[in-house]
Amino acid sequence: MAAIQKGIAMSLPAILSHLRLPIIGAPMFIVSGPELVIAQCKAGIVGSFPALNAREKEGEPPLLDAWLTRISEELDRHNQANPDSPAAPFAVNQIVHRSNARLERDIEICVRHKVPLWITSLGARPEVNEAAHSVGGVVLHDIINNSFARKAIDKGADGLIAVAAGAGGHAGTQSPFALIQEIREWFDGPLALSGSIATGRAVLAAQVAGADLAYIGSAFIATAEANAVPDYKQMIVDCGAEDIVYSSKFTGVHGNYLKPSIRNAGMDPDTLEGSDASAMSFAEGQSKAKAWSAIWGAGQGIGAVNAVQPAGDYIDRLAREYEAARRALG
Repeated sequence: MAAIQKGIAMSLPAILSHLRLPIIGAPMFIVSGPELVIAQCKAGIVGSFPALNAREKEGEPPLLDAWLTRISEELDRHNQANPDSPAAPFAVNQIVHRSNARLERDIEICVRHKVPLWITSLGARPEVNEAAHSVGGVVLHDIINNSFARKAIDKGADGLIAVAAGAGGHAGTQSPFALIQEIREWFDGPLALSGSIATGRAVLAAQVAGADLAYIGSAFIATAEANAVPDYKQMIVDCGAEDIVYSSKFTGVHGNYLKPSIRNAGMDPDTLEGSDASAMSFAEGQSKAKAWSAIWGAGQGIGAVNAVQPAGDYIDRLAREYEAARRALG
């Protein structure tokens, strides 16, 4: 796959500068697994998954180890068979939160597998960055404001993921324009933008605004390889931005969720009470309590999703839209 050089900043490390499209597939709880990551990487964008998604039963060997072996071996076979269109690198998301009892173990596994890209969330810790750097890994830390961005870089992250208003998961509230321009006042390193990006035109817009990469999650829920139940995938197709509610009810931290899934759980999405951040815990492998397992997250960009399809087909569509938008701008 030919690299798209125009529009990609010179600040990008080599591992991120030869992608088919300047896109990172965002790691999503439960939804992102080896099948989706492999499909994304083969199609030329970074695929990623949260380490906590790999949950083995008690007494079994670490599933994360098996997942990393499978991903590496399948991508290596693809590269040998397709030397002119090698797969993009993959990333593992580490939840750096005090309640994540698996963090140290998962870091050791990622070091052993020499994971090339690390995405850190909910806390910036120098020792995690040092572990990634010990095997040549690149660390991108997700943030929701400029203050957190500065702290992440001060603690050794290589780059940033600016999570702006409208993003799926634990989203921020700032306009992408405001967030990107403040970060670019002082930081010229790798920068990805998250928030309602679901088309190739939006990918180009993220670059024009000052980001190097687009960070896309919710649209990939409606793909064949996503680990989501059919009703969840169809709800992504059927809903739009007006069907998203921003609430701290389910994890203690504000995030974006699908209104129909809240109604299906017997609640009124327009009258939800908030919850305190102390309620967040990753002790069970995910931030939401089991009682909220059918409350489904999504960002405001899902109005662009009109079908459940293979991830590769969706990425092909993004590529066509991206090139068309570039041509339209001359």
